[in-house]
Amino acid sequence: MEQKNFPADVFEAHRPRLTAVAQRMLGSRSDADDAVQEAWLRANRAGADEVDNLAGWLTTIVARVCLTMLRSRTSRREEPLPERDPAGDESPEHQAVEADAVGVALLVVLDTLTPAERLAFVLHDMFGVPFEEIAPIVDRTPAAARQLASRARRRVRGVPTDQPADPGRVRGVPTDRPAEPQQRRDVVRAFLAASREGDFAGLLAVLAPDVVVRADAVAVAAGSSAEVRGAQAVAQNFLGRARAAVEALVDGAPGAAWLVDGTVRVVFEFTFDGAAITAIDLRMDPAAIAAIEVDA
Repeated sequence: MEQKNFPADVFEAHRPRLTAVAQRMLGSRSDADDAVQEAWLRANRAGADEVDNLAGWLTTIVARVCLTMLRSRTSRREEPLPERDPAGDESPEHQAVEADAVGVALLVVLDTLTPAERLAFVLHDMFGVPFEEIAPIVDRTPAAARQLASRARRRVRGVPTDQPADPGRVRGVPTDRPAEPQQRRDVVRAFLAASREGDFAGLLAVLAPDVVVRADAVAVAAGSSAEVRGAQAVAQNFLGRARAAVEALVDGAPGAAWLVDGTVRVVFEFTFDGAAITAIDLRMDPAAIAAIEVDA
């Protein structure tokens, strides 16, 4: 039987990113190194002759190894920071991991997540892996994988950080948590009130000039426009039409929802620039709504 081999130099080129993925999954440099080594053995056995996306393929292998390691842990240990080589490690791989190191507080929160939640959050929110690729790793549908990440994201938001790079990030982890959530809630409240009361000027006051409203396929089938652009057009579109909508937290962010007999039928996801609404996404697809956490 022909032995398959994976080029060592190719794997080494991907090692820094794979180690960063593994460390954020496992919370330990030594465990991350073990996971990456196991990924190398698996990749070497499998070969990569027919692999189009090597980075994605290798990330998937590392993620599966990490998931197995997380599930096999009989007890949680608090090991929030990567171990340092007493002699000092100045290799590019070590520097890459150190540069992307996760703060203590975030690792403590990640340690409270289930293995599947942790994997979905780390891969998607930290490394941009699509839910379609995450789903088979955790044996879920893409919508369910999205929900796993959403639950994890809600726990991560608000975690105090050690010298964060900027106020909109959790130690290098992008979040959509607004800097002033109360202000955003006030904007949503003003938008809904102006819409109900037919207050055109009130709507214009909270809309950015280039605001856009996007509707999913189900909403379009129900009569909504697929896309509406510009403050004047958006204000006219919502004039007197949000009477049944209520304020809600949508995946932890200020938004709105329309409920029928306690069931969410429409979700309004808002994007802001300061105190101005720059985008509104209408979700009516039941599958999409099921993957969103709505607190109305």
